[in-house]
Amino acid sequence: MSFFEQDYREIITKAVIGKGKKFTESTHTISPSHRPTSILGCWVINHIYNAKKKGDDVEVYGSYDINVWYSYNDNTKTEVVTERVSYCDHVRLHIKDEHCLHDDFEVIAKVVQQPNCLEANISSNGQKITVEVEREFTVDVIGETKLCVKVDPKRCDKYDDYEYDLSSDDFSAIDTDFLPSSSSSSSSDDDHD
Repeated sequence: MSFFEQDYREIITKAVIGKGKKFTESTHTISPSHRPTSILGCWVINHIYNAKKKGDDVEVYGSYDINVWYSYNDNTKTEVVTERVSYCDHVRLHIKDEHCLHDDFEVIAKVVQQPNCLEANISSNGQKITVEVEREFTVDVIGETKLCVKVDPKRCDKYDDYEYDLSSDDFSAIDTDFLPSSSSSSSSDDDHD
C-alpha cells in the first residue's frame, strides 16, 4: 500500500496550542493634591493592553486611568484626580501542546473582566487614596502543529456531481438589452452601401 492509499494523513496547520486564564486584584495608591475628606466615586477608563509569550507563560501588559472623585476642606470642595497605572500580569498556560513545530507564536488575549474599581478608601495617614482594582484575561497561544486526519475520499465524491438548481429568480436581474439589436446593425450596414 502506497503512502497516498493509507486511511490517515499527517497535516501541518495552525491551531491553539496553549490556553490560560488569570484573575487579578491589585491595590494602587493615588496622591491627590488636597487632603481628602471623603471619597465620592471612583472609575477606571482608557484600558489598553498587549500580550506576548514569554517562556512557558504569557505576559499581558497594559495600562488604564484611575479617576477618583473626592471631597476636601471638610466636604466643602470637590476634585477629580486622575492617575495612569501600568501593570504586567503573568498568565500561566493550563493547557499546552508539546508538539509545536516552531517557536513562532501568535498570542490572542481577551478581557473577561475589564479593570473595575472594587473599593476606594482614604489611606491610614489621611493623605492618599488606595484603590482596589480587579481584571481578568483569557489567552490563547496559536502555533504550527502536526495533526493526523482520516482520509475518506468517498465522502467528497458526492459533492463532485452536485447539480446546482437554478430558478427564474436567478435570471431576473440580467439586463437582456445589453447587446445592440440586429435590426439596428443591419440598417447601419445599409447606409454604407
